[in-house]
Amino acid sequence: MTVRPRVAIALVAVLFASGCSIRKMAVKTMADALSEGSSGYSTDNDPELVKEALPFGLKTLEGLLVELPTHRPLLRTLASGFTSYAVAFIAPEIRALEEVDLERSREQRVRARLMLIRARDYALRSLEAGYPGFRKALQEDPVKAAARVKIDDIEDLYWAAASWGSAISLGKDQMGLVVEVPMVEALIRRAYTLNDAWDNGSIHEFLIVFESRGEASGGSYKRAREHFEKAMTISKGRKVGPLVALAENVSLQLQDRKEFEELLDRALAFDPETAPELRLVNLIGQRRAKQLKAIADQLFLEDEK
Repeated sequence: MTVRPRVAIALVAVLFASGCSIRKMAVKTMADALSEGSSGYSTDNDPELVKEALPFGLKTLEGLLVELPTHRPLLRTLASGFTSYAVAFIAPEIRALEEVDLERSREQRVRARLMLIRARDYALRSLEAGYPGFRKALQEDPVKAAARVKIDDIEDLYWAAASWGSAISLGKDQMGLVVEVPMVEALIRRAYTLNDAWDNGSIHEFLIVFESRGEASGGSYKRAREHFEKAMTISKGRKVGPLVALAENVSLQLQDRKEFEELLDRALAFDPETAPELRLVNLIGQRRAKQLKAIADQLFLEDEK
């Protein structure tokens, strides 16, 4: 009963708003709705459907961004969307393609890397919108620049670090990227300081991977395991991501096949329906666990069985 009067009032306000473009307001309303609506993917039970739907959605959002270049919810959604698409649906296929079509695998590696860089740039644009001069400051003094970021913008820190770090991982032959590791570290360390429990322990999950680069590169397998334990505790064991991350990035590096398979078996034994709000990410994690188990003989120098 009260909906129609409210709509009418809203329309009158739009029509008579001084100096305001009706078209721009309509675009902003759509951008707000689409940015907020993207979170509905997390409960989906069909990763392939999401894989097919995401590109269209992301390109639609990019079209809206042309009209609203500093719209932070749009920038954040694009940063998370392109990162998630590259990490969940492109990168996992690269290793398998190497066995059958090396040229295609190289193309996909480049495609994933460029997509991640695009995601990074969107996250940095959001930070720039909130903290003018941020990107230049980050290049000059990463720790000092990151320290400016407040807790309300932790999402920007995380997606900038996640996309950037993943791009570096896929582009280890790109020295222009590799030398940017200190900026990635500054961003994720700031996010950790602000709230390490954010998003069910996603920061610790990222740090499992980040620390697995080994001591020679400033990482630590010991710290990676500590982050694994924290991620599992914060998520109350409701995410399989930490299990897969530890298996793929620590157990594999140490050639510990027994631990590798135990972790993947734990991930596969998890029932995604017990955590419906994390259904999609858990299904994607389980798919990665199956892929890794299927090629285990290629990954380990010796069969311990």
